[in-house]
Amino acid sequence: MQAKFKRSYRFSIKTSLYIALYTTLLVSVFLYYLYEFRWFYVLAFLVSVYIFSFVIIQFSVERFIYKRVKKIYDDLTLLESASLSKGPITTDMRTLTQEIDKFARDKKIEIETLKVREKYRKEFLGNVSHELKTPLFTVQGYILTLLDGAMDDKRIQKKYLERASKGVERLGYIIKDLDMITKLEVGDLSLNIEEFDIVELVKNVFEMLEIKASKKRITLTFDTDYNNPVLVKADKERIQQVLANLIVNSLKYGRDKGTTEISIENLIKNKVIIRVTDNGEGIEKSHLPRLFERFYRVNKSGSRKEGGSGLGLSIVKHIIEAHNEKIYVESEFGVGSEFSFTLEKVE
Repeated sequence: MQAKFKRSYRFSIKTSLYIALYTTLLVSVFLYYLYEFRWFYVLAFLVSVYIFSFVIIQFSVERFIYKRVKKIYDDLTLLESASLSKGPITTDMRTLTQEIDKFARDKKIEIETLKVREKYRKEFLGNVSHELKTPLFTVQGYILTLLDGAMDDKRIQKKYLERASKGVERLGYIIKDLDMITKLEVGDLSLNIEEFDIVELVKNVFEMLEIKASKKRITLTFDTDYNNPVLVKADKERIQQVLANLIVNSLKYGRDKGTTEISIENLIKNKVIIRVTDNGEGIEKSHLPRLFERFYRVNKSGSRKEGGSGLGLSIVKHIIEAHNEKIYVESEFGVGSEFSFTLEKVE
């Protein structure tokens, strides 16, 4: 209250005092030379002039300022400033300056965010268009070739239909993955939380990807022998998808005769961290911040040769975040990469 009094009335107090002292001095001189000088009349005059000046200055000036400040608030309300429009209108210049500065900073952050989102939207639309266009034109090309006469050759007919089928299959993967990400983002994809052995789940994924790994002569292994089960609480099917996507990613960019290693460690009392480490190509640091974006590819040409929808890592991130867990990536170009994520451990 004291601080508010000083800020609101300091100007009126000082100005009123100057006016009262000046007019009292003039009246004192006038009384001294023309009439009888008495301190009582002088003090009474001083107090009355001071009070009158204070009231006039305080209310007239504050009213003057209030009208102009209210105009500022009204203008800012048009810009949808929730914090200013909901709060009381102040005539204190320091408080008003702070509020305007805060408003300006918030708007600057909002504008920068909108610029980033607009750039991301343009890139995303361009990537979606490119990802859908490539298999679509492939399918169209094979079908048109067949219609132009190649259909009469049974050998070519079968080969082209198989290739067209692969293109359609890739389109299906992209649509399916986009649908899953959308559901994860809006919360429509419900998680079936259960307790299961993460060690056993990793072994199942190893078996599922064994043939793919053998083609590149990459060894799928644990960092150590896990003789006892490690129970976690999560959606088993989705975590299997996370592990499969991360391991498939390590196989795509792994070096010939390399390794993909899984480790399971206690992080804190009720958390474990699962690490997927490879000694493949590695990723340059400039790519790491955008690695989990939809359709973002480190090596655009090489990635497309390997196939896939380009949404694998984005799906992984959304699934882990849907569990309220964290995912991390560390990589050194030419050395290898490590993707890790946390899960709730069952004691």
